Amino acid sequence: MDKYEQVIELAKRRGFLWNSFELYGGTAGFYDYGPLGCTLKRRIEQIWRDMFVIQEGFMEIETPTVGIESVFVASGHVAGFSDPLCECKVCGEAFRADHLVEKIVPVADALSNEELDRIIRENHVKCPECEGELGETYEFNLMFKTRIGPGAGRQGYMRPETAQGMFVDFLRLARFYREKLPFGATQIGKSYRNEISPRQGVIRLREFTQAEAEIFIDPNDKSHPNIGRFADTVLNLYSGAAQEKGEIERLTLGEALEKGIIAHEFLAYQIGLTNLFLQRVGVSPDMLRFRQHKKDEMAHYAMDCWDAEVSTDRFGWIEVVGIADRTDYDLCSHAAVSRTELSIYREYPKPRMVTRFCVKPDMGKLGPLFKGKAKAVAEALKALSREELEKEDIRINVDSEDIIVPGDAVEFAEETVRVSGENIVPHVVEPSFGIDRIFYTVLEHAFDVEAVPAKEDIGEESRIILRFRNEVSPVQVAVLPLLTREELIGPARKIEARLREKGLLVSYDDSGTIGRRYRRNDEIGTPYSVTVDYETLEDNTVTIRERDSMKQVRTPIEGIEDVLYDLMYRGRDFESAGTAF
Repeated sequence: MDKYEQVIELAKRRGFLWNSFELYGGTAGFYDYGPLGCTLKRRIEQIWRDMFVIQEGFMEIETPTVGIESVFVASGHVAGFSDPLCECKVCGEAFRADHLVEKIVPVADALSNEELDRIIRENHVKCPECEGELGETYEFNLMFKTRIGPGAGRQGYMRPETAQGMFVDFLRLARFYREKLPFGATQIGKSYRNEISPRQGVIRLREFTQAEAEIFIDPNDKSHPNIGRFADTVLNLYSGAAQEKGEIERLTLGEALEKGIIAHEFLAYQIGLTNLFLQRVGVSPDMLRFRQHKKDEMAHYAMDCWDAEVSTDRFGWIEVVGIADRTDYDLCSHAAVSRTELSIYREYPKPRMVTRFCVKPDMGKLGPLFKGKAKAVAEALKALSREELEKEDIRINVDSEDIIVPGDAVEFAEETVRVSGENIVPHVVEPSFGIDRIFYTVLEHAFDVEAVPAKEDIGEESRIILRFRNEVSPVQVAVLPLLTREELIGPARKIEARLREKGLLVSYDDSGTIGRRYRRNDEIGTPYSVTVDYETLEDNTVTIRERDSMKQVRTPIEGIEDVLYDLMYRGRDFESAGTAF
């Protein structure tokens, strides 16, 4: 077995991950989180909340996982959220066409369907399942469709990302933050993508968890007051230029800003924060890099975009976080479709005299002419230039309908006025975290196998360990009576209760030999084990065993909950926890 198979085998056996719908044969793209997996995932999410909600002050909101069609028309998902699909003419299996040729063409996701078909044809690419001939490539929209309400209902979609709910709530958020930039909102929740052929376990799911922040900033000031916090942080940066050379650069964030590699301070700060989060949950720093989107893959609306990528044993470098400056694209798109201005008012330090072109539609004339559409007609007129308005008959388009407006129904002129401020459309910096992918990389980076020392020999040549960081370990302490005897079970249960009252997640285990119980807890990543033995009955002391080193100390029961809490959360040195033996 390769490392991926070892990790997944352990995850299934020990209750981290299970195939969904297993009773009915299962289906690709879905996983259940078992008792330990669910706890590990929640700990990762809680660390994210600690950093983005508590420390950064970006309050959390929760929006529906089902959205109405207009939301996704505005976001561009209805028109363009698709992957190239081709199907086998023999067995009917569906595949992503770009994935079939990625070993032939390095950047296959930038190719058109016609180019993909040509490469498949010229290189005699066959169906991976049955070697059959492949059909022509076509676009497949990845959103799950649904109907809202009975009967024909209203067209809806399961959201493909959590972001749009935060953009739709922009005006409410702006009022909540008293329209003072920068401000942000965060959300952790489920998203859904009807992936064509999810064959990478938890790396590519049809239902997955995202943690996203939408941070609204001044488009004219993208500095960050706390950039000094990460200025000296050294990162593995794989910029667009570095990718051309095939070399990862080791630079501080300060150096990357000075050289113009990262667009601005606010984006650099989010890269530094992402690096801190990933290392805090247990991603190995030497297996982490930040890759900049190259010009031919950068979204048309993005100023700059970086992916945090983590090295895995089977899948190579995988994206786990995307960090982008999305400019004002999202707010402008939703403003256009909803016909609602999505901006905030910014007051000038001093009032200014400004000459501006003013358009004043005559609602007294537009009302009788256009009735219910009069307001939309007026808004369309305000967007026209002087040249367009000077015509006898003015042509506009409202709801895909061409409309002619009489020239005398609108007035326009240049006016010099005193203004105290202006409405601006903020830009958005978005760090978007794939929690399921982070969950898997934490598991893989924690996974280790080492030889068993003679003192803990239970007839096995090696032991499997999940070397979790204390903060994410799903079980924090195991309480183990040496033998299944009532005189030992009683004190062990009392210790368990004291640790639970302290807020520690405790596992009680009295099944099998003490050596095998140590192994079970090593496998699930429990940092510390407390053993109650016959010496405990004599002097009220117990043994604490450390997972990674297998060192043991003897410590009094009195105050043991504080000792273990300090070991878990306050960085207390293990040697100081008691008397080594």
